[in-house]
Amino acid sequence: MATRVVPLRRWGRLSVAASLPLGIAFLVLAVLGYMPPVVAALAWAGLSLLTAGVTGLILGELGALARRVEATAQGETPSQIAPAGFFTGELAASVERLARLGAEGRAQLATERAELERVLDALPEPLLLLDSDRKIVRSNRAARSLLDGEVTGRHIAASLRNPQLIEAVEQTLDGAGGRDIEFTLPAPVERTFAARVEPLPESREGGAALLLALVDFTAVRRTDQMRADFVANASHEIRTPLATLMGFIETLQGSARDDTAARERFLTIMDQHGKRMARLVEDLLSLSRIEMNEHTPPTEAVPLPPLLANVHNTLAWRAEKRGVTIVIDAEDDLSPVIGDGDELTQVFLNLVDNAIKYGDADGTVSVTAHRVAEAQAAGWMAGRDGAVSVTVADRGAGIPREHLPRLTERFYRVDKARSRELGGTGLGLAIVKHIVNRHRGALAIDSTPGEGSTFTVHLQPAPVAEDAVSAAAAQPAGNAAPG
Repeated sequence: MATRVVPLRRWGRLSVAASLPLGIAFLVLAVLGYMPPVVAALAWAGLSLLTAGVTGLILGELGALARRVEATAQGETPSQIAPAGFFTGELAASVERLARLGAEGRAQLATERAELERVLDALPEPLLLLDSDRKIVRSNRAARSLLDGEVTGRHIAASLRNPQLIEAVEQTLDGAGGRDIEFTLPAPVERTFAARVEPLPESREGGAALLLALVDFTAVRRTDQMRADFVANASHEIRTPLATLMGFIETLQGSARDDTAARERFLTIMDQHGKRMARLVEDLLSLSRIEMNEHTPPTEAVPLPPLLANVHNTLAWRAEKRGVTIVIDAEDDLSPVIGDGDELTQVFLNLVDNAIKYGDADGTVSVTAHRVAEAQAAGWMAGRDGAVSVTVADRGAGIPREHLPRLTERFYRVDKARSRELGGTGLGLAIVKHIVNRHRGALAIDSTPGEGSTFTVHLQPAPVAEDAVSAAAAQPAGNAAPG
């Protein structure tokens, strides 16, 4: 049991203050002759001592009461300190009840706030709360992922650099009411959002004054664009082989019906055009699927040496057919990369296949994978952990420099006749570009006519001791592959 300690100065002041009126009263009685002076002095002294004792007792009980209230507020049991006394028993019980109710209320508020935080973090769409100074005071997990980490305290203009959005925030804070807008963020991959800007009533000083809710419409917009592009591209590219097929079918139904040699020759050509249309449709669908998910970066850790070995094994028959040797140079302890294994396989299959087709017959295709501390391409720079670079080089005829910026466009071909003859659809490098974009990497192309071409893919290394998802979200937002 703790000892009651009475502050001496406070007790002395209160005792003196209580004894002075008594002294004055007994002095008046003695002067007026109602009480002998000695009796008056003794009575005053006795009452002063009694008052001092009671004052000390009350002060001690009040001190104990204060400690009991503090202990109750902190969750301790009142039995751990001095019990309530004679004078403050009922008051102590009432104050303890109030303190207990206050502590329970604060605990309930803390629990409700934690639950609200978990609910907000579980929402798939980004939510931001802004104060009257346009600074972010709270955000959910989706918003932190979108804005690359913790954003509390940052100005909204530094986090979402879009004039339409900033104007809507300004107008709402100026009293214009809630607003709905649609805006686009260009980097690292173009994304389209619908935003609701809603004012919050009676915001406290430094508290939230505005709610900003974002809905990602990128997939919807890309679906619409994909349909339009598919119709336009398919109708353009399929028209020629389809017309050829129809012409041969008409010929076989007519004049060449009984011509065995012509029939065999026509069927061979029809088979080639039919397979080309099948490859074209397959590549268009593949490109559409990649574009649909391009705004969502992958999160897996993918080891490159076995992946490149699989690419080598897959294309060995094609290389052997042209007398080409594929040489893979990748260290066994090469750092894994953050990515999607199937998509990265498709990237290197396309690049190595192109090198086999357009490089010199009986030549060599070199595939080199290594870790670099620094890497840079148009509009892209490696993060603090460097990059993993994979280079595919051939010793073919090369590509004139004026064609390099357009190589990743859909259906762009340097030599259209040769590309069609070799079975190309004009979509391979477009697929490579969009996959690399989704991986927040970069594609660099270099070529010298007569010496060959080099295609380099820069990818993010997977973290060693951290979660790959967190590392992908923490990458700089400006890392976008060149177009």
